[in-house]
Amino acid sequence: MYNKAMSYNLEELKKSHKTSFLAEGLERLAREEAEVREMLDSDGTLHDMAQEELKNIYMQKEALEEQIKSIQDAEKEEEEFPNEIVLEVRAGAGGDEASLFAYELAEMYERYADKRGWSWKTVDESKNDVGGYKEASFEVHGKDVYRLLRYETGVHRVQRIPATEKNGRVHTSTASVAVLPIKKKITIEINPADIELEYSRSGGAGGQNVNKVETAVRVIHKPTGIDVRSTAERSQLGNRERAMSILLSKLQQRKDEEEAKKYSADRKNQIGTGDRSEKIRTYNFPQDRVTDHRIKKSFSNIPGLMAGGIDKIIDSLQSGETGDAEEE
Repeated sequence: MYNKAMSYNLEELKKSHKTSFLAEGLERLAREEAEVREMLDSDGTLHDMAQEELKNIYMQKEALEEQIKSIQDAEKEEEEFPNEIVLEVRAGAGGDEASLFAYELAEMYERYADKRGWSWKTVDESKNDVGGYKEASFEVHGKDVYRLLRYETGVHRVQRIPATEKNGRVHTSTASVAVLPIKKKITIEINPADIELEYSRSGGAGGQNVNKVETAVRVIHKPTGIDVRSTAERSQLGNRERAMSILLSKLQQRKDEEEAKKYSADRKNQIGTGDRSEKIRTYNFPQDRVTDHRIKKSFSNIPGLMAGGIDKIIDSLQSGETGDAEEE
């Protein structure tokens, strides 16, 4: 006998293109079941045939409900771990060397994204005279992108001899990384009066329109001071919409983080807070060693890692596997 263990709202299911046809199927089966039961009540001699028909209806219902559950589980998974992020890099302490390191980190993630078949698009970038990044942001799309890169948020420290260093001294510089999930369900509402918009020329590649017209947009949320700049699109409207979308996600993340602080999980204590100011990793070039301080593990082959081969680091963070590496 069919056991209705699943609860659902048919009207809500109809609103989604993924489940609307399944909801229609459930409605059809509900009508058929009502007709069979009415026939059973009016003519007891049809009992065996009606029971067989009901059994068939229940089997079809179960199949449809399993499909609905599978779709809903996938949507829940994607909401927790979206397949779209904005990755930001920003130079920290160390002047030109810090900006060059920020640029190399962005290249490292872009190469990793390419290996995984993810799409990579520059949202905005600000370079200095030596070609390093003062700051830059990128949109990354692909399966498991947030799940795999969520632990990259924090301060990355590099120890090496800069090309401009004449005495061969090792310098220490830093760059910060932030990984922002782009969620489909946003519960934040913004008061238009809290938004300030600034327009400027984008510069760089993109044709005369991009270079001569003020297509670049900077959106500032006055209550929090959070700002987002977009230069990726060829039109002012496109950049404004992109910047607003990222701003909403930043505010949503801020809200989610504040709520998460109410709960202290072992996993969070082990891997780290996810705060942009937290020192998470040191890249020691002279000793060919990268150490992740949260899991106390070191990895060799810096050239390979900087070429996007960070799979072992990512896997260790995902599993929470710890080592015994000493603090750098």
